Amino acid sequence: MSDTQTPQGILTVLRQPEYSLEQLLNAENPLLVVLENLQDPGNLGTIIRTGEGAGITGVIMSRQTVDIYNPKVIRATMGSIYRVPFVYVEDLQETLTRMHEKGIYTYAAHLQGETYYDSFSFKEPTAFLIGNEGNGLSREVADSARQYLKIPMEGQVESLNAAIATALLMYEAHRQRR
Repeated sequence: MSDTQTPQGILTVLRQPEYSLEQLLNAENPLLVVLENLQDPGNLGTIIRTGEGAGITGVIMSRQTVDIYNPKVIRATMGSIYRVPFVYVEDLQETLTRMHEKGIYTYAAHLQGETYYDSFSFKEPTAFLIGNEGNGLSREVADSARQYLKIPMEGQVESLNAAIATALLMYEAHRQRR
């Protein structure tokens, strides 16, 4: 019943929460994270947990993103999975079009971004687009964003862990909205 060597000794049966894309897009002043093909369950769980702390209103994921009910994801969320709304979508580009129609401004975290993330205002409806750990965002999804942004990095580091990069963006939005 458990995939760990030393389980906690607790078992529960819960109804899986169900959310719709419309619920997420119609939230009051949405702050969303859009994930394309994230594969690491620890990253997804960390993003959800950190997102709850930063006040996000939901997570939107491509179908190729790791299963949110993967036991490692569940553990990494530390319970946030039951409080942060989420949906999987078939077509991220179509979803981004719907976001734009609803006035949600989309930012692609991208190595080709020219403006640092702390130069933008995230007080209005906002969505951060985060790509796969190894490949980043696909060209099509990145180009559908309204704006590229980048995170400053010193030394010879080329990129950050997806969960860490997402945390920086979510907490900057939280700081601005506070």
